[in-house]
Amino acid sequence: MTYELLTALAAFALVSSITPGPNNLMLMASGANFGFRRTVPHILGVALGFVFMLSLVGVGLVRVFDAYPVSYTVLKGANVLYLMHLAFKIATSAPMLTTNHGGRPLTFLQAALFQWVNPKGWAMALTAVTGYAPSQSPAVIAIVALVFGAINLPSVSSWTLMGQRIQGVLSSPRRLRAFNFTMAALLIGSLYPVLMD
Repeated sequence: MTYELLTALAAFALVSSITPGPNNLMLMASGANFGFRRTVPHILGVALGFVFMLSLVGVGLVRVFDAYPVSYTVLKGANVLYLMHLAFKIATSAPMLTTNHGGRPLTFLQAALFQWVNPKGWAMALTAVTGYAPSQSPAVIAIVALVFGAINLPSVSSWTLMGQRIQGVLSSPRRLRAFNFTMAALLIGSLYPVLMD
């Protein structure tokens, strides 16, 4: 991989990892509701789960969509349903200030598995493989996955920190509830490109 291609890949990884999307919105809500430390498994599940998914897409999973176009439609339907379910959970989560057991952040495994139904994650993985690893050799796929892993982890962590930083503003149950409803609405809004595709 040339220096220019590597630089372009790093820029794409940063822009696609740091911009709003389902993962980042959920991590911000988790940071606000549960704090950074309790959200660490969720953060690691997002970062490592995406690297694993990207690697599998790179070594040939993308060919399944070419061979069986209906599988992409099924995946899109699962994306929409699962994101609506998560938006409902965010909107109805109990403020941690009023209960010690009213909810919990996503686990590592839940966050890692979520990558498989995350429309933005699929778009990122498919673009990374087709745009930056056209040969799809295992060595190039490994470089693409490592670059994404190195950039994605601090990017998604920053959204959790932003959520934690606004905990003071969300000290009242009413403001926290409004924040959770807003995050849920934005999560549903992130489905717009998927539904219009």
